[in-house]
Amino acid sequence: MPAADPSRADDRKHRYQDDKLLKRLRSQVGKAIADFNLVEDGDRIMVCLSGGKDSYALLDILQNLQRAAPVGFELIPVHLDQKQPGYPPQVLPDYLEGLGLPYHILQEDTFSRAQALTPEGKTTCAVCSRFRRGILYACARRIGATKIALGHHLDDVVETLFLNMFFGGRLKAMPPKLKSDDGRNIVIRPLFYCREQDLARWATHRRFPIIPCNLCGSQENLQRQVIKEMLQRWDRESPGRVRNIARSLSRVVPSHLSDVELFDFAGLNRDEGLLALLELSPR
Repeated sequence: MPAADPSRADDRKHRYQDDKLLKRLRSQVGKAIADFNLVEDGDRIMVCLSGGKDSYALLDILQNLQRAAPVGFELIPVHLDQKQPGYPPQVLPDYLEGLGLPYHILQEDTFSRAQALTPEGKTTCAVCSRFRRGILYACARRIGATKIALGHHLDDVVETLFLNMFFGGRLKAMPPKLKSDDGRNIVIRPLFYCREQDLARWATHRRFPIIPCNLCGSQENLQRQVIKEMLQRWDRESPGRVRNIARSLSRVVPSHLSDVELFDFAGLNRDEGLLALLELSPR
């Protein structure tokens, strides 16, 4: 009897792990869509592609779900070429041509503008983000998009929560769905329940042509990177902690915080306090 080929066994193992990963990502994106009504019948969804692993995975998983979805929706990838030094202009057009989807490549020199407006020693993120958001919002209106899909994931949400707490004094994160300040765009985050490490594994499996960001990702002392490293350490020391933090965002108890606009502390009398205690007591 011939000996078993170990390489074939490894291939089967990898296929099994990849299938399991895809099912998990599909399930998490599907749950986010259902929980927050992110996608509706007839939606024309503009998918913002940065050239990074997360936005590639977002488009890939949405396409995968689209084939079996009970509602019909359209996906339109849009990428902003910010004229960064060394930017490879053909990578995304070549990739998108292979998908057969209608797409748009926008070209705006936000790189030079962000550099000029950012004080020396500061990061360009805030300025760049503002420019990028305005350009993408305008594009969404121009192409008739009903939703704008961004590739932010669970780790981004928790990182933003701590950035706002530590440096802004606000209990605020990234919502799964929001209306823009001008009321003209709906932004959705279908990867809201997905972990970054899973998206990185999926990007490796799918061999997405990643375009590195040399504008903000390479800047030293970026506070988001400091928070990211803190959360990664917590995940190593206490697996599940970061997901629990994310879960807490949907289990808010206003009476146990201190925002007087969310809970009427001044109007709370003794009887109401007793009722509140009774409601919180285990039965």
